[in-house]
Amino acid sequence: MLRQERKVGTVAVIAHQRKTIGGGLDELRRLLAEEGVEDLLWHEVPKSKKAPKQVRKVLKEGADLVVVWGGDGMVQRCVDVLAGSGVTMAIIPAGTANLFARNLGIPEDLPEAVRIAFHGESRKLDLGKVNGEHFAVMAGLGFDAEMIKDADRGLKDRLGRAAYFWTGLRHVRGELVHMEVKLDKTTWFEGEASCLLLGNVGTITGGIEAFDDAQPDDGWLEIGITTASGPIQWARVLGRMSAGRSDESPFVRMTRARKIKVKLAAPMPYELDGGAKGTVTELKAKVVPGGITVRVPVAAPEEDDRTVEHPGDREHPDGRADGRS
Repeated sequence: MLRQERKVGTVAVIAHQRKTIGGGLDELRRLLAEEGVEDLLWHEVPKSKKAPKQVRKVLKEGADLVVVWGGDGMVQRCVDVLAGSGVTMAIIPAGTANLFARNLGIPEDLPEAVRIAFHGESRKLDLGKVNGEHFAVMAGLGFDAEMIKDADRGLKDRLGRAAYFWTGLRHVRGELVHMEVKLDKTTWFEGEASCLLLGNVGTITGGIEAFDDAQPDDGWLEIGITTASGPIQWARVLGRMSAGRSDESPFVRMTRARKIKVKLAAPMPYELDGGAKGTVTELKAKVVPGGITVRVPVAAPEEDDRTVEHPGDREHPDGRADGRS
């Protein structure tokens, strides 16, 4: 099958050394060579927090395509620098959850991910921004952030995606904290809550489809807040979320907004795209429309299911054709 001709230009690879997929970084080098990459900028980092410096460096060096190798934390760190740059990002999903890649249809298959990086469609997507930092998938405050913070402590390496469920069980008795949530400057919620989620895509931590109608290019952030406390209430919430019926839970409120401001009566931890970020008493968030350009699979052409009806195809009630002879 002939591939679409596309000028390769300067390609930069920002790779997390501890993450792997397929034949690893050696296979990635081989696949890049097969794609005709001659001007290659290559940077490996031991931790995702080291990635932003390298991204800024390759932008100054004129990278046309930035290939990010790693999980959601790595992607988030790179997105934060690439936002607004106009430079296209490609994702090689080598992490634990790979939520952003999964939501975009990029498979955990190295050759196919590379093929998409060079022959896919360049799509402008929204980002969220929380307290000055961009995210691509979601932001979580409270229960969700506590769960992720524990999973980050080596459990993800040992248990994979199951780490999120394991740590979640430890925090279902989490305390309720008084919150005031304003959406686009209007008070939407005021009371005690245990978790607040902001979503740019539908599927979030643990593969749960929390926001059924979310689209990463609709100019909105989805927002959900839960008042659940204790294992019984949380079991009901998570059960509804797993069934794709989050908004039917009596302990959940959901809507969408462009700007969100949250004030807390006590400090709570928060996370961005599965990475713990610390504790806050105030959180400001907004959508950044078209903030990042990502190489995604080419969309299949929509089939028109409608049939063309000709006058001669109609029938009278008695079965006689309606066409003229």
